[in-house]
This record gives sequence, structure tokens and C-alpha cells, in this order.
Amino acid sequence: MKKFLAIFLVLALAMTAMAGCGGGAEEPNGNGEAPEDVTTIGFLYIGPVTDGGYNQAQHMGAMAVQEEFGDSVKVLWAENVAEDLQAVKTNAINMIDNGATIVIGTSFGHMDGLEELANEYPDLTFLHFSGYKMNDTNFGNYFGAMEEARYLSGIVAGLTTETNKLGYIAAYPYTEVLIGINSFFLGAKSVNPDVTMNVVYINSWGDAALEQAAAESLLAQNCDVLTQHADTSAAQVAAEKVGAYAVGYNIDNSKVAPGSFLTAPIWHHEAYLVPVIEKIIAGEYVPESYYGTMADGYIGLAPLTDLVSDEAKAEVERVQAEIIAGNYPIFVGPLKDNAGNVVVPEGEAMTAREDIWAMDYVLEGITAMQ
Repeated sequence: MKKFLAIFLVLALAMTAMAGCGGGAEEPNGNGEAPEDVTTIGFLYIGPVTDGGYNQAQHMGAMAVQEEFGDSVKVLWAENVAEDLQAVKTNAINMIDNGATIVIGTSFGHMDGLEELANEYPDLTFLHFSGYKMNDTNFGNYFGAMEEARYLSGIVAGLTTETNKLGYIAAYPYTEVLIGINSFFLGAKSVNPDVTMNVVYINSWGDAALEQAAAESLLAQNCDVLTQHADTSAAQVAAEKVGAYAVGYNIDNSKVAPGSFLTAPIWHHEAYLVPVIEKIIAGEYVPESYYGTMADGYIGLAPLTDLVSDEAKAEVERVQAEIIAGNYPIFVGPLKDNAGNVVVPEGEAMTAREDIWAMDYVLEGITAMQ
């Protein structure tokens, strides 16, 4: 029975991977493989590409690659690929069998599966978003200084709130999330010293029902501006229903809840993907750990809506120019964590990537709830 179940699960995963692949209604050459002069690229997504957030942002980058390279590139993708080693490998191998020579995993938990595949397929190239593993030959990673755009969106929140209480829906108490929480709060604090913030962890990267429940909890606590590190737009919808405000994430989804949406820190994945894929095709790629910024065009801020005050718009414009010029570090002391410990002394600034990514706390003024 166990043997039968294992075989069934493998077949189910393979069928799921095939069903999730895109790139055209017909397979080139009638055999699932692109012509020899076409580079096939596979993208693995943790959720659906229509989630209104994280996965949609990733897929927008993939489609920008397709548009940039035209017929010389074929893009495949698989949705709902779990952060599970076997699920990653099964979906990726399905793409490789269909001609993919570049495979890109877009969620942290895709990392280990891609690492194994990089060793097993030394002639192919593997890229990974948000992880830290790489090698010297065919496996690199990429991410970005989202703290820059988070800070700017915090300025908007700090100048919009009337209760001086902000709400943050967070996936996990993981470093990437903590950096976002703290930078958003510092942006708000820079223009509103009376502001505080409550954080609710949902222990999922993306679950619309959990995100909505967390948003409703924060709204009940008198938080009148919400933001999130979670994959969907549920928080914006919940805020709109009660006349509150929301800062989105990942993409400009202002049309989803126009009565609440202020702005959003957003990704421009094509700013990394297009030049790196060009290097791979040319045989010039050297694995790296890329960390894009607003100055690179990899990190951005969605246009501020009409709900944002002129004062906030002017301050965002001023600070954004300073950030892009490299003159505005985000984490400047004195800073204390919410247990009262000094984490950045007065007169110092935390600017090195390795120092920022050692963050394991939330700042003073933030209340975090599991």
C-alpha cells in the first residue's frame, strides 16, 4: 500500500507540474522542446500567478523576459510548487525534460532542491530568489534592499494615520520579514514620533483567509493603516471595508481596493532577470549573490494615490532622492529593540548587508503577536 501511495504521489506531482507549465498553447516542434536556437527558461512559483501580490510580481518579471527576448526565449512556469525538496525537483526536472536550460526558483524553500539539481545538472544554470546558497559554476541567488521602499511607504503611513497605530500582517518572524517590519516602522517614526505598531504573524507566506483575519484583528485594535509581508491583497480589501487605509506589497494593485490603497513597495524583477539571462545565453554568467536597490531600479515604490497628502508626497520624493543617491541609510542609531537592548548605538548606522541580515528582533514601539 505504501509503495502504491508513493507511486501515486510521484505521478500526481508530475501531472501538477505539467498542468502548471506555460509559454504557449502549442509545443515547439511537436515534442515539448524548443528549437536549438531558443533558450527555454523555467520558473517555479509557490502560489498562483494571479494572487495579486508576490507570485504575480514574479510572473510579471518572467513575462518581461519573454517580451525582451521575443522568439529567442521560451518561458515555462509551474504554479503552487511547495517548499518541499521533492516537489521542487519533480517540477524542475519536468521543465528540464521539456528543454529548460535555466531554472529559477522564486521562494525561499525552493533553495535546497535547486542546490541538488545544480550538482546533478552541471551544464544547466539555476537561479534562486531570496535564499543564500550558491556555487562557483551554475547556481546563483538574488534579492533586493526592500528596506528602502518599506521605509518610504512607512513615511506615507506615518503621515496618514489618525490613531497613531499602524498594523502589520507578517508571514513569519524570519529575518527578511523583520527587516521589512523595522524599516517600515522607522519610516513612519521619522515623520510621526508618536506612532506605534502592532504585528500579527500568520505563519504562512500567503493565505488570503489568514491575512484577512489578521487584518480584521488589527483593525479591531484601532490600527487605521495596515501593511503586510504576505502574498495577497486581502489586507487592502479588509481595510477598505471599514474605511481604513493600506499599504500593499509586491506590485501596484491600487485597483483592487482603491478606497484604501496608498502605495506599495514593489519588485522590478526584470531589472535583474533580463541582464543576467543575457549573460547566461552569451556564456558569460558568473554566479553571484545579487542585492538590488532603488538605484538599480530593482526596488521601487508604486505611485502614491490621491489618498496620500501633499505633505507625504513631498517627503517621500525628498527621501527617495537621498536613498537613490546613497546618502540615506535606513537603520541609524540610537535604536533599541522592543526588549530595551541597544541594537544600533547613537552616531552609528547599520549599512552592511551582512549586519542588516543578522536582524532577529523588532524595534522599540512595535508589539509582535504570534
